[in-house]
Amino acid sequence: MADENISNNINNFNNMNNINNTNSVNTNSGIQNINNNEQKQDAQNSQAEENDNGKKQKRLKKRRIFAAIILVGLGIAVGLFAHNASKYQSTDDAYVEAHMVQVAPKVTGQIVELFVEDNQYVKEGDVVAVIDKDDYKIRLAQADADYQKELANQKVAAANLNAVNTEIEVARTDLERYKKLYESGAASKQTLDNAQARYDSVSARKTNAEESIFSKDQNKVADANLKSLKAKRDKAALDLRNTEVIAPQSGRVTNKRAERGAYVGTGSPLFVIVPDEVWVVANYKESQVGNMKAGQPVEIKIDTYPDKVFKGKIDSIQRASGAKASLFPPENAVGSFVKIVQRIPVKIVFDEPIDTSKYTIVSGMSVVPKVKVK
Repeated sequence: MADENISNNINNFNNMNNINNTNSVNTNSGIQNINNNEQKQDAQNSQAEENDNGKKQKRLKKRRIFAAIILVGLGIAVGLFAHNASKYQSTDDAYVEAHMVQVAPKVTGQIVELFVEDNQYVKEGDVVAVIDKDDYKIRLAQADADYQKELANQKVAAANLNAVNTEIEVARTDLERYKKLYESGAASKQTLDNAQARYDSVSARKTNAEESIFSKDQNKVADANLKSLKAKRDKAALDLRNTEVIAPQSGRVTNKRAERGAYVGTGSPLFVIVPDEVWVVANYKESQVGNMKAGQPVEIKIDTYPDKVFKGKIDSIQRASGAKASLFPPENAVGSFVKIVQRIPVKIVFDEPIDTSKYTIVSGMSVVPKVKVK
């Protein structure tokens, strides 16, 4: 029995040793596997780092290339800008201008007819308004009557001259007779003096009568009177014609103030007519006009039509700065002088006809002209 127990204990001990050995082998295998996994992970990480470094290098290279391209582009843009700046001169201090004519009556009176409305197109010579004619018809009739009266007075003047001529012949005859009688002692000195006075009086009347008769040379008093009356008649006729207000130029009615029935005076503005013909006045800095000359081409951009470039040319350059041509020109001969860049007005005209049905270009619009100076 004792031997059998000893034998069982020995078997149990051997089994336990086998189990421990198995566990040790398994543990060693697990550790080995862990080490292998760590090595693989390290290898993968190294490979990933290498890949990342390669990608970073590529991205950095691309960025450098892109930056170089941008710098080259900027350099080209700056060069082109500098090149264009030397060839062109531009300003935004420019506006559309036109011949704006104020229409005003030449006579005083009440408006009885008005034939225009706001923004209506009128032609040169059209009757746009009529002022009451009655007073001016009466004035013309009176002036014409005075003129005709002066013409009719010529018959009376001619009759007076004939009568004076007869009287002067009688006076001359009497004067000669009394001279002979006085020399012979048959007449007194007083009688001779009376005959002389009568002759002188009739001679003066003859001169006056002759001045009342028209002459071929038109140098008599009657000629001057007739001219004066004719001028008054012509003035009355002109005033009557001026009761019809005529459009002085073709264009559109703007700033209309007149209304039918209103009483207006001579020179009172009724409205403004703006023609289709327009141009540009550009106020360039004095440092910009050095190379400008009449006839140079201009690219015109109007703010109203930003996508359209109109063609034009320089018409003329004003011979005084805008400040010098103002109502109160500056006086620089003072101790507080401050230098200010002056603006020189340049007139620019359009080279191409403007399609008014497509483009409405009116006075006062803002413009950006670009003059090619080289």
